[in-house]
Amino acid sequence: MKVSFLGTGTSQGVPVIGCNCEVCSSLDFRDQRFRSSIHIEVEGLSLVVDTGPDFRMQMLRAGIKKLDAVLFTHEHKDHTAGLDDIRPFNFLQKKDIPIFGRSHVLEQIQREYSYIFSGKKYPGVPRVETVEIDDRTFQIEGIHIIPIPVMHYKLPVLGFRIGDFTYITDANFIPEESIELIRGSEILVLNALQKDAHISHFTLDEAVAIAQRIRAKQTYFTHISHRLGLHSEIDEELPEGIALAYDGLTVTLI
Repeated sequence: MKVSFLGTGTSQGVPVIGCNCEVCSSLDFRDQRFRSSIHIEVEGLSLVVDTGPDFRMQMLRAGIKKLDAVLFTHEHKDHTAGLDDIRPFNFLQKKDIPIFGRSHVLEQIQREYSYIFSGKKYPGVPRVETVEIDDRTFQIEGIHIIPIPVMHYKLPVLGFRIGDFTYITDANFIPEESIELIRGSEILVLNALQKDAHISHFTLDEAVAIAQRIRAKQTYFTHISHRLGLHSEIDEELPEGIALAYDGLTVTLI
């Protein structure tokens, strides 16, 4: 399995218009972040988790030529606003692309992209097949995917586990049942927004505490705000086995 971080930032990521803080003006490429998304290749299957506003540039930058399915963690626009840009894959692959999400996520997408689902489709609109999922394990072309229910303040969000890899973004609470689903992961990806308290995201300290409880071989933090600080400095502060992810980072699991 190969996992590529397409984006590790937030809507408060970098650069921020009018902000002259050290992160926004940093020349370190690791401080330049698109909105959070990952690409997973496993046994020939090509998946993307979330299609944020930067989706087109992320896919071009990563050189991804094939897209078999999209998994949605939740319905917020910083995770869905790039859905329209799947259309080149429709053209190249000559087929609809399945999008997976909870019922309320798919309902929101159908409202916001009503032209995709219209009975009288305009030529060239994205072609998708909606697939409703819940908390139960499901399969895509024989690959087992375990949904990991978490909370983003009062909004239910799904993380996903595939084999020994678990991805969670936009969370500030993980119930005990989900902790047990994560245990045994070799690689854990978890959101860590900033150092200060936040109503709907883990802080850096909270994310470290979760990571140390799970004890994955390696934990990476994503969904990083410019308020967290410079990548080089924060990474030095983190315990062994925990690191900040960055756009373009690729991890291989055997």
